[in-house]
Amino acid sequence: MRKIRIGIVGYGNLGRGVEAAISQNPDMELVGVFTRREPSSIHIHTEGVTVFHVNEAVNFKGEIDVMILCGGSATDLPEQVPYFAQWFHTIDSFDTHAKIPEFFDVVDQAAQENGRVSIISVGWDPGLFSLNRLLGESVLPAGSTYTFWGDGLSQGHSDAVRRINGVKHAVQYTLPVKEAVERVRNGENPELSTREKHARECWVVLEDGADQTAIETEIKEMPNYFAEYDTTVHFISEEELKQQHAGMPHGGFVIRSGESGDGDKQILEFSLKLESNPMFTSSVLVAYARAAYKLAGMGVKGAKTVFDIPFGLLSPKSPAELRKELL
Repeated sequence: MRKIRIGIVGYGNLGRGVEAAISQNPDMELVGVFTRREPSSIHIHTEGVTVFHVNEAVNFKGEIDVMILCGGSATDLPEQVPYFAQWFHTIDSFDTHAKIPEFFDVVDQAAQENGRVSIISVGWDPGLFSLNRLLGESVLPAGSTYTFWGDGLSQGHSDAVRRINGVKHAVQYTLPVKEAVERVRNGENPELSTREKHARECWVVLEDGADQTAIETEIKEMPNYFAEYDTTVHFISEEELKQQHAGMPHGGFVIRSGESGDGDKQILEFSLKLESNPMFTSSVLVAYARAAYKLAGMGVKGAKTVFDIPFGLLSPKSPAELRKELL
């Protein structure tokens, strides 16, 4: 049986992670990497594979089975996914939760018209956490679902701090409030505000002459990012930032706290602790690329989410092997 032929659009942290994940899956092969940058400036690790300009991707129709799109959710994916769904089955990590329904509809139209499978919003949240929220609600219909993120570096919030005048560099971590987590795990089913669930911690390098007090105030009062949270700001040197905050850890947990039919308290929990957010997310994307390929072989078409994919399709093993080894 021939290997599943994969293409990568975008070669940032996520694209590099997808390349690394493909190397762990012997039933897959990387065919090409596609970039908006000058292709000669991109150096990948897979021998014998070429980097192309993104405009050349259309020439690979019939040579690539699944295209994994590694751009950002703000502007890249809303344009790229419907475009590439004209020629390839696609996987993306669109993570703007509120816009997923409308994104799904646009991608579904393109995929349906062209006979492609496009699995959207793949990753760990949305993605694996979504599945566990669904599982918890289905198994324990009487109860409450809680999602906590962290300890982890937030790329979007870090970028928001870096955009402040006088900030040279910065990272921001999301931290679950331990007291809130324990109340949930104890089965109290509390109603928790945004501030009660998470705290934020910023590590900031200032430009020479910057006003530290003014910048700290601007961070803590920033609406939609920090104003709703208890936020701590630390000012450090650039060397300290490079040494202590170069990684991209993340994680979190989904907890369903409820009661079974006889009134007994039941807790269902799923958690992740990640040394590298993009590397883990990439591994999820690659597993769902296999599922998209299998679905296409069954004659399926259109947009799908993680809710539509049986777990068995993520595995390279046969149904018989799964029944024998994992059931």
